Amino acid sequence: MPRSIVIDCFPESVVRYRKGYAVVVIDVVRATTTAITAVALGRRCLPVASLDAAHSLAGRLADPLLIGEVNGIMPEGFDINNSPAALVKRMDLHRPAVLLSSSGTKLLEAAASCEAVFLACLRNFTSLATHLAGSFADVAVIGAGTRGEFREEDQMCCAWIADRLFEFGYRPENEATATIAERWRGCRPDAWTRGNSAAYLRRSQQLDDLEFILDHIDDLQAAFALRDGEVVWEPFAKADRAYEREILYD
Repeated sequence: MPRSIVIDCFPESVVRYRKGYAVVVIDVVRATTTAITAVALGRRCLPVASLDAAHSLAGRLADPLLIGEVNGIMPEGFDINNSPAALVKRMDLHRPAVLLSSSGTKLLEAAASCEAVFLACLRNFTSLATHLAGSFADVAVIGAGTRGEFREEDQMCCAWIADRLFEFGYRPENEATATIAERWRGCRPDAWTRGNSAAYLRRSQQLDDLEFILDHIDDLQAAFALRDGEVVWEPFAKADRAYEREILYD
């Protein structure tokens, strides 16, 4: 059966992939990195798309941890910014995280009604691709976008997932997908740091997050999915490893 991979960007693009696709949401700087890190640490993570939704959900949870930003600014009453580096320093893993961001959590909300929704960042692109290859014929990897721009770090993560799916026999659904995959093929993990997102982290003195992302490349062997409004861990199954061996080595 033919298998396809398509790269796209922005929440409004999701409508094209509501049926028949596994949708992968990517916001490397920083929402999906923060969400994946939270769950990998053993903390619940519930993304929301607005400040009102964050406060509403927090009011229904026991001792929630409010994480996030609006236009780059941490809202009043929040515990920490949308920061994976700050998150790993906390010991209060019992507190469920309510995560708000300007771009990534909006994309997650837009994708929530899709048939299958996964999260990716530079921590888990290889294992996620293997998981998808064993279960889904058509995959859409979608960057969150910031201020109308498909940011470099999200392009690279999308491209690296696509490249691994190519190894499993997937084909690019369109020329744009093939072009983005080719652009980032073989690049160093820090190739994106010449772009606007890295410049923002430097300008706003949030270098801990830049260093965290670069220090955690492909270090998680798991898939992370969005189910009923919560990010959940899907361990890298034995079936996925068997499928990898069958495709790559037989």
